[in-house]
Amino acid sequence: MFTHIVIGSNDIETSKKFYDRTFEALDVPPSEINAKGRLVYADRTGRLIVTKPINGQPATAANGGTIGLHARSEDAVRKWHAAGVANGGTTCEDPPGIRHHESGDLFLAYLRDPTGNKLCAMYRVPPA
Repeated sequence: MFTHIVIGSNDIETSKKFYDRTFEALDVPPSEINAKGRLVYADRTGRLIVTKPINGQPATAANGGTIGLHARSEDAVRKWHAAGVANGGTTCEDPPGIRHHESGDLFLAYLRDPTGNKLCAMYRVPPA
C-alpha cells in the first residue's frame, strides 16, 4: 500500500546513527546522507526517508502517529529496540513483548527516535 514514508529530523547526523543501528537489526542497509541532505532507507517493501523539513521550520513528531516496521523474529525486535535505546532513542509504551490481538499474537517493541517520531517493530508470531 505504501511506497515511502518521510519524517522530519532536526539533526540528520544523530538520526543517521539511530536509524543505521536500528535498521541493521532488521537487515536493512545503512544510508548515506544524499545530495539533498536526506537519509533514504530501502528494502523490497518501501522506503523511509529522513530529512530536515523543506519549509525550514523545526521538525516535530506526529501526535498519535506510529510508523510500523516489519521484523523477521522476536530476537530481531529485541535487537532493534536495544539498538534504538543505545543510539539516542527512548522506549515508550509497554516493554518489548507479546501482545494478544484478534488477528493473532504479535511481538512488539516501541521507540521514539531522537526527534520524537514513534516507531514500532513488529513480528507476527506463528500460530501454535
